[in-house]
Amino acid sequence: MSELPKLLEPESLVELLERPDILLVDVCKDENYSRRHIPGAVHVSTKELMNGGQPWPNKLPSPEQLDALFSRIGLTADKHVVVYDDEGGGWAGRLIWTLDVIGHQNWSYLNGGLIAWYAEGFPTTDEVPPPEVVEFEVTVDRAAIVSAEDIMALDATNDVQIWDARSIEEYTGEKVMAEKGGHIPGAIHCEWTSLMDRERNMRIRQDALEYLATVGISPDKPTITHCQSHHRSGFTYLVGRLLGFSNIRAYDGSWWEWGNRSDTPVEQGR
Repeated sequence: MSELPKLLEPESLVELLERPDILLVDVCKDENYSRRHIPGAVHVSTKELMNGGQPWPNKLPSPEQLDALFSRIGLTADKHVVVYDDEGGGWAGRLIWTLDVIGHQNWSYLNGGLIAWYAEGFPTTDEVPPPEVVEFEVTVDRAAIVSAEDIMALDATNDVQIWDARSIEEYTGEKVMAEKGGHIPGAIHCEWTSLMDRERNMRIRQDALEYLATVGISPDKPTITHCQSHHRSGFTYLVGRLLGFSNIRAYDGSWWEWGNRSDTPVEQGR
C-alpha cells in the first residue's frame, strides 16, 4: 500500500477507515470520546501521555507506561497511526512526538481534528471498537527529546532556536505559572494557537511557514520547542515536523521544570 501523507484531510481519511493497516487514535477529552468519535477510533486519555511522577509529572512516561499504552491500543510495526484531537492539535502532537520517540514514524495527523471532521458532516459514532491488545515493547530514542541540561549547555556557536509556545503573558513573566516567571534566555515567542486557522475549522494555517518567518523562526535551524508542560508545544513540534524543519526536538520538562529549578537562567520582558 502506498505511503500516506503526514497531513491528512477529512475527505482523504474517510476513504481509509476500513483499511486494516490503519490505527486511528482519538486524543480528545474523555467525555467527548464517549459522546462522539470517528468510527473505529481507539481512545488515548491525555494523562496517559505524561508520566505523572514527581517532581516533573509532565515528562515522557516510563518505558513500562509506554509499553502498557501501546499494547492496549494495538500498535504494531505495520500499523499506520492516524491521530486527531478536539482542540486544534496539542494533544495529537504530543502523541505524535511520543511515536517519534519510540521510533514509529508511520503516522499522520488529521488536519483540524474532530472539529473539522464533525463540522464538515463526516460520520461519527459513540460505539467503542473491541480492543485488539498486543504485546508491545518500546525502545526509547532520545533524539527528539531535550533536557534542561542540554539547553543550559548551549552557547552562541550552536545556532539553536528555542520556540516558546506559551502565551505572551507567560513569556514576558506577567503571568507566573511556576516559582519563576519569564522565558529561557534567547527563546523566541510564537503562541501555539497563532498557527491555527479558525476560519478553516482549526486546520493548520496555510501560511504557517511565512508566519513563522515574521517572528524569526526558521525551518533551517535546529529547533527546541516547549511550553508549560509539553502539551501546547506538542502542536508546535507537530507543525515543525509537517513543515519539514531540519531538526526539531521537544523539551518535555518545559516550564514546569525550568521555572521551578533554582539553577535555570530566566529572562523577562519581550
